[in-house]
This record gives sequence, structure tokens and C-alpha cells, in this order.
Amino acid sequence: MIPSKRLYLLLLLGMVVAPAIAIFFDRQISLMALALFDLIICSLAVWDGATVKPHRVKLARYPLQKLSIGRDNHITISVESGKHRANIILHDDYPPEFATSSTTLSAIVEPNSSQELTYHVNPDKRGEFQWGNIRARQLGQWGLAWQQWQVPASQQVAVYPDLLGLRSLSIRLSLQNTGTMRQKRRLGMGTEFSELREYGIGDDIRFIDWKATARRSRPLVRVLEPETEQTLIILLDGGRLMTAQVQGLKRFDWGLNATLSLAMAGLSRGDRVGVGVFERQLSTWIPPERGKNQLSKLIESLTPVQPVLREPDYVEAVTRVVKQQTRRALVVVITDIVDTTASAELLAALARLTPRYLPFCVALCDPLVNKLAHTTFSGENQQVHEKSHAAYTCAVAIDLLSQRQVAFSQLKQKGVLVLDAPANQISTELVDRYLQLKSRNLL
Repeated sequence: MIPSKRLYLLLLLGMVVAPAIAIFFDRQISLMALALFDLIICSLAVWDGATVKPHRVKLARYPLQKLSIGRDNHITISVESGKHRANIILHDDYPPEFATSSTTLSAIVEPNSSQELTYHVNPDKRGEFQWGNIRARQLGQWGLAWQQWQVPASQQVAVYPDLLGLRSLSIRLSLQNTGTMRQKRRLGMGTEFSELREYGIGDDIRFIDWKATARRSRPLVRVLEPETEQTLIILLDGGRLMTAQVQGLKRFDWGLNATLSLAMAGLSRGDRVGVGVFERQLSTWIPPERGKNQLSKLIESLTPVQPVLREPDYVEAVTRVVKQQTRRALVVVITDIVDTTASAELLAALARLTPRYLPFCVALCDPLVNKLAHTTFSGENQQVHEKSHAAYTCAVAIDLLSQRQVAFSQLKQKGVLVLDAPANQISTELVDRYLQLKSRNLL
């Protein structure tokens, strides 16, 4: 039994009334009256708390599905009352590592009714986590005491990459494939034959199908679409730079989300998709395959992988890919670039891929660096040392950005495609760039 505020107020009232009684009666009678009053109130509180047990609400947490890292995952607890109105307070024992919208839930449930209480958790790490029981308090009918108990609901919960983002992307790609968001198809924009249509003003005469024209006695042109069943190789850096925290998650987790998003886009377009994770060596390798099962295989294989504090060996990773992939492929390396000196090995490795392969370097920048580079520090209230520190920070950020641009320029000069985007926006921009490459038949 846990005393309520009402019980404390009643006990306080007795202490206030006792001196008034002492004015008209002697002191001993006043103390006896106070003791009797407190005894009666406490007895009623014990009785009130005990009567809750037969009328406890029924609690159940909805089955926990796979949680997504860096997302608000909704958790729902159902509450079902009995014959009496129920005033309850709940605490769900979620893992302490998770950020949450609310630590406690409260509700007043009418008799013979049910209600759903919802909160969300936002995990910032992947892996297995222990979820505990549900702790509940229910107020007695007289409002004098709470009864507390636990509902067994302990279970292991897995936190995966951004599955919610993959679900949204799947809907978007499905709409494109079914024609709701129809892709533009033009003459000469692909290599695979799609259909014949009548010749129109402005069409290139090189695409006229003369045999079909002769058979049907009217000019027909061939419409080509981008080739499917190509190969997409994604190499994800799992080295030192990817352990840094960016926007609440490790840079590696943003890269992993982008890897799975790009893999889903490639599989939806009929490509063979393979993924490798590397640091000093290629630690994880999933050979290129096509089909829906490949995405499930990638998710299950990549979810346990964590970055390590080692310098990545780009040349080793690229060499392994070249040995295993003899056909032309789009090779996407997801990493980060600091400057030309630190990224010299990356530049040399990607240069080896041209012209046989189409190399694509994806860099996950920190939005904080861009913000610091554009920070103003002209406030009149700032101290001299604060202005000096702000100016130094701004200068360092500007220097980092300029060196990144030099490195990107060198990559472009060697025929490497480049995408530099904030880590928290990289998935969307990478998928859009891939779809553009497919539509332009650059692979």
C-alpha cells in the first residue's frame, strides 16, 4: 500500500484541528482525539488499498516488433477495467539506454471499458536489449491509498537498422514500378527494347524500326529503357572515422541505413546487389544476388556488425571486389573524407576501378561542421576569449570544408562519381542519385 495525497491531507487536517480541541478540553484529551483520528484514517487507507486487489485492471503490452534505430518506435499498453472506475499510473521497464517520450503513463478508465496508452522509445544503438515488466499503481475507491504490483512482461528485443525508413522507401519504389509515379522513357535513354510506337515529329530517325515499318505500312520507332539485371556493389567503411557520433547516431549507422536503402532500390530495379563491410580487411561479404530474399539476408547479416577503431584499407577492399566481380558494376564506397592527405589511399583505390567499373564515392558529412563554418561571433556581450574561440572554431571548420572540396575535385578528375551529403539525409539523396544513374543508363 502506498499513501495518496488525500491521506496526507487528512492527517495534516487532524494536526491542525488538535490544537483547537486543546483550547476547550485539556491537552491529554486533544492528543487522544488526534491519535484516534489518525488510527481511523490509516485503517480506512489500509482497507481502501486492500479492496483494489479484486478489481485490478488487466494490463498487456502489445507484442514488440523489431525496433528501428534512430526512430520513434511506438509502444502500446492496453488497459481493461472491471466493475469500478480505475485511476492508474504505469511505468514500463524499457531499456535505460533508450530515449523515451514519457517515463510514466496515467489514465482514468471508466467501468467495464478498455483504453490504450502509447509512448515511444528512440534507440541509438543496434543489438539485443532486455525489456522488463510493467509496474502499475491503482488508486482505491476512496482515494486514500494506491496498490502497486507488477505485470510479468519481460522479453528480449532486437534493435535493427532503420526498418521504418525501408518500409517508406518500399512504398515509394512500388508506386514508381506500378506507374503511379511513372518514369520518363525517351528514345535512346536505354539499351533494352521496351515497345514500338508511331513515329512523331522530332523523333530521331536512327531509332526507326524499318522492318516493323514495312510490315505495318507506317513509320514505327523503338523505345528503349534502362537495362536491368546489372550489378551493384556497396562497400561500407567500418573503420575509425565511422565511429564518430553525428546527429545522435554513429556515422556507421547512418551509412548502414543508406546501404540497405540503396540495396532495396537496386533489388527493386532488378539488379544484383552485393555488400561488403571493411576496415583493415573485408570483414563481411554478401555476394551479389537478386530477389526479395537478398534484402532479408542483408538485414540479418549486417545488423550485428559494429565499427572498430582501425584505419580502413581501401585498396584491400577494392582489390577483393575486383577479384570476385569480373563483370562491369557500379561500386559504391560509403565512407567519409577529411582531406587529401588522409584520403590519399581512398583516391588511389577508387582510381583503380576506372574505366572497367563505375566507382561512386559517398561521403557522410557532419551538419555541425557546416553550421560552425557559417557561425557569426559579432555579439557585443561576448567576452574576448569567447570571440577568439568562436573565430578559431569557425576557421577550422572552413578549412575542413575546403580540403574536402579539394579531395572531391581530385576524385571527379579521375572519373569517380561523388555524393557529399549530411549523414542524416544520405539515404534519400543516395537512392535518388542511383535512380538517376539508372534512368540515364550510365552504368
